Amino acid sequence: MNKKILILTGSPRKEGNSDMLADAFMKGAQEKGHTVNKIEVAKLNIGGCTACEMCWTKDGACIQCDDMAEIEPLLESADMLVLVSPLYFFGISAQLKAAVDRLCAYCVNNCKKPLNIKESALIMCGEGDEERFFSGAIDTYRQTADYMKWKDRGVLIATSVTAKGDVLQGDWLDKAQVFGASI
Repeated sequence: MNKKILILTGSPRKEGNSDMLADAFMKGAQEKGHTVNKIEVAKLNIGGCTACEMCWTKDGACIQCDDMAEIEPLLESADMLVLVSPLYFFGISAQLKAAVDRLCAYCVNNCKKPLNIKESALIMCGEGDEERFFSGAIDTYRQTADYMKWKDRGVLIATSVTAKGDVLQGDWLDKAQVFGASI
């Protein structure tokens, strides 16, 4: 069954390591016939959730007038969500975290357009040379997936990736492509 996959990337670095990982995952998924959209949330103006409890009281999920409105239709039609981020101080980037936090609008009782997302995955890269440095981000992702009732399709962590282009060393892009093809 072909899926609609939405990839949200969180790196503010243009054409950086995590972006290359996302593209490799996307290539693998597309080779298997899936429809894939990639949104670079760091290029958008997305404010974090303000806990105003005004979800769905206007035209969209949130009353904030920002670029999250562009992502909402893709979120609402996706079967799978893939979060891709560099490791920033033991978590995902602030830009991606803002978008993830805004998913709370889809958990309220008055939600007008429930998400179709049934599966999710996490792809990260960072300077840490051991996966333990990523444990905070992985735990947050897994708790989010569990709360949202998404099947966790896996986590790919590219370690020892710091400078732009470091992900080209080794087989990280191959692993990302195989991960995408496994969906």
